[in-house]
Amino acid sequence: MVQAALAQAPLAQAPLTWSQIVRLGLVQTALGAIVVLTTSTVNRIMVIELALPAMLPGALVGWHYALQMLRPRWGFGADQGWRITPWIIGGMAVLAIGGSLAALSTALMAASLPLGIAVAIAAFTLIGAGVGAAGTSLLALLAKRVAPQRRPAAATIVWIMMIAGFAVTGITAGALLDPFSLERLVLVATGISLVALVVAVVAVIGIEGPAAAREAVPAAQAAPADGRGSFLAALAEVWAEPKARLFTIFIFVSMLAFSGQDLILEPFAGLMYDLSPGETTRLSGIQNGGVLAGMVTVAVLGTLLREDGAGSPKLWTILGCIASAFALAGIAVSGVLAPAWPIRLNIFLLGYANGAYAGAAIGSMMALAGTGAERREGTRMGVWGASQAIAFGIGGFLGTVAVDVLRWATGSSLIAYGSVFVVEALLFGVAAVLALRIARLSGEDPLPAPTRPESFALGAGGG
Repeated sequence: MVQAALAQAPLAQAPLTWSQIVRLGLVQTALGAIVVLTTSTVNRIMVIELALPAMLPGALVGWHYALQMLRPRWGFGADQGWRITPWIIGGMAVLAIGGSLAALSTALMAASLPLGIAVAIAAFTLIGAGVGAAGTSLLALLAKRVAPQRRPAAATIVWIMMIAGFAVTGITAGALLDPFSLERLVLVATGISLVALVVAVVAVIGIEGPAAAREAVPAAQAAPADGRGSFLAALAEVWAEPKARLFTIFIFVSMLAFSGQDLILEPFAGLMYDLSPGETTRLSGIQNGGVLAGMVTVAVLGTLLREDGAGSPKLWTILGCIASAFALAGIAVSGVLAPAWPIRLNIFLLGYANGAYAGAAIGSMMALAGTGAERREGTRMGVWGASQAIAFGIGGFLGTVAVDVLRWATGSSLIAYGSVFVVEALLFGVAAVLALRIARLSGEDPLPAPTRPESFALGAGGG
């Protein structure tokens, strides 16, 4: 994850300038532009236009997240002296091919379902490998070249630019997809993938510098020949740290809630509100626009206000989780009042709450990444990144499976989708409690005294 990768690490070369940091952020923008098409638009078309089980795109997206379990290994390779730029460009090229093939596979499913599924498996394999290789290598480059005092801001910039890629692509693709056809889907996805690849290549070229200028890994930090012993020891050491372990669980629960709606929100809007593929794709853009606004709000408040008061990342992590729970509850009941319910506003508010939680969690993770045993920042990043990947894969898949099973058992799409949204809201409530426990484990209590009477002191004494 961005914030963990930018933990305190010595610089091997001259630090990156702000313009170079923004250029690397464009790589994240390009990466997000391709990914959002596969996790929102393509899955909606499989479920609504092709009337396929929701668990099919859920399994495909889950597979792409499973492949990202290799992220720690890619990061380890960068630490051992890999040249990073080729891995970023190569990963983006693989991702662009995967994004185009994902759209093509959807069109093929209309003619031959077995052939379409086979191509889709290949496409999402490329997507998972491309995201892991490009994303992890990018974080490694940032970790090596960003000055310590700029790392929190650099993490926020790069994360926000990725969300901007989600939002801009959702809105742009939504406009280009109407009037909808499968042929238009393939053309739009291929065009966006090519543009994203070009942007990423132009953004990263020349930043890393010549290979000769990079420092070799000190012998004292080199891994054993078998590559296993030191990694397992570091993993055990990090897991033994109470705050790191609890934060890993928090990431898993909160990301499970966050990702559970990822693959079902557009199909829900299409069914309940009779929206076209272009209109539901624009909903994805609205949601990610809300995420962007929430993250910017928390970043500004954290800069202007005291970190031990209203600007506390821990406070906004908790409030973001609680607000996300209420927004999901609103969507759960919205189907009863459709089409009168202001679904676009509700989805924007869900994005805003998600952005506030995610943006604040960046600040909390930056603080936690440098605590505990020394020289373990990268291992913590790997553990937290793996937790995020597992949660996203499981959350997306289980959300779609639950919808399919409940629709079959109840015969009602309204009950099926609403029940899943309610469960996600409850998970965000659990995440809020975990976030408060982490703060108290650090000797803090981010909740203002007037808002926490003893009878409502969640997690009191849990630290």
